[in-house]
Amino acid sequence: MQLPPAIKLLSKSLIGALVGLLAIIFVLSRSVFYAEPGYVYHVRTILGAEHVVSDVGYQFFFFGRWNAWKRSLTVQAVTGGSDVMDYAEVENSEDSAALPPQNIMFLDQVDANAQATVRFLIPTDELAFTRLAHEYRTPENLLRTALIPAFKETLQANASLMSAEEYYSGGRTEFNNEFENQMTNGIYVVRREEENLAQLRRQKGTANVALGTEQEDFGDETRVTFVVNKVRDSEGQPLRKRQKFVDYGITVVDARITQMNPNQRFVERMQLKQKASADRAIAREQRIQEEEQRLLAISRGEREVAERQAKAKVEQIQATTEADTQKQLAITEAEKLQAQANIQRETAKINLEKAEIEAQTLRTLAEAEAYQKKVILQADNALAQKLDAEIQIQRIWAESFAKRKVPQYVFGANGNTPTGSDSEARMFMQMLTMDAAKRLSYERDLKK
Repeated sequence: MQLPPAIKLLSKSLIGALVGLLAIIFVLSRSVFYAEPGYVYHVRTILGAEHVVSDVGYQFFFFGRWNAWKRSLTVQAVTGGSDVMDYAEVENSEDSAALPPQNIMFLDQVDANAQATVRFLIPTDELAFTRLAHEYRTPENLLRTALIPAFKETLQANASLMSAEEYYSGGRTEFNNEFENQMTNGIYVVRREEENLAQLRRQKGTANVALGTEQEDFGDETRVTFVVNKVRDSEGQPLRKRQKFVDYGITVVDARITQMNPNQRFVERMQLKQKASADRAIAREQRIQEEEQRLLAISRGEREVAERQAKAKVEQIQATTEADTQKQLAITEAEKLQAQANIQRETAKINLEKAEIEAQTLRTLAEAEAYQKKVILQADNALAQKLDAEIQIQRIWAESFAKRKVPQYVFGANGNTPTGSDSEARMFMQMLTMDAAKRLSYERDLKK
């Protein structure tokens, strides 16, 4: 059975389209790849042309070849690492080269296992990258023949610049800085030299009793040590061994020492040293504490002495002040008494003068009165006074006579009465009057 011409034509067209599609798929599979970020691709075409691809996306190479280079290649020395680098060109791999910890030797012959990381940046411009790709062909060759040897050599050369004790006594930062410096700018050219260091303490030999305190010196008092000095040029700059990968435009992005594990003997020695240092520090602190206690006791004693002196001084000042006060009070009291005495003396003097004046006045008055009386008496022979005296006498006798006690009844004859009669009383009174007048001795007549 024959097919219609139209169907035959359609079948041939479908077959041709299918063949063409397969041819296109074959060409695309051999000529197109996808460029991942973080990679640089070295592309070679079937016609012998080559170029560098650093952009992300699909790229056409027309039946050529290509291989991927990481923009940054990392060399690590870590626990669990291996020298195998089969994954160096595998995309999306985490590390370029993960080596086991590297055994290095410090300046003082102490070995240690070092863990470090260095990250390299490959060039992206076409000329430098093409030259790099021509020289090493694959990233694995670059790592194995250039970057890893440079990593190991620099790590060991850096260890020879410092002793392990210096590293663990505060030189860790300097060690890391020197490692990055040598990875970037080249390894120092060094020279190992001997140095004789003088001992600060004189050593003595075995004691000799015969020599007493004048013992002989022992040893030459010097110590031989080895140091590594950097070789310098005429301008004083250190000479370096250039890193070969720098010539191909490879730069170091980061370099650091992450871990350093010395051998067990050094660890034990450092532990003993740390213990001795700790014991020495404790002894030093105890000595400082004892010194502080001594100073505290001295200060306390000085303080107590000062307090006693201050107290005694206060008491002395108080006693002196009280004595001065008593003295001043006594002086004040004496001055007061003296002032009072002066005042009393002045007062007595004034009173004396006043009394003298009053006495003089009284004397004058008495003299005047006496003179007056004298004049009066001389004028009337003191008749007035005599009369007054006589009147007083008569009054006394009269009163006495009037008050005399006599019998109620008196009997007598011939004019004679017993004692106590009126005539007898008159006679008696006359006699007394005459006696008084005689005693007064005055005359009743006035003198002419």
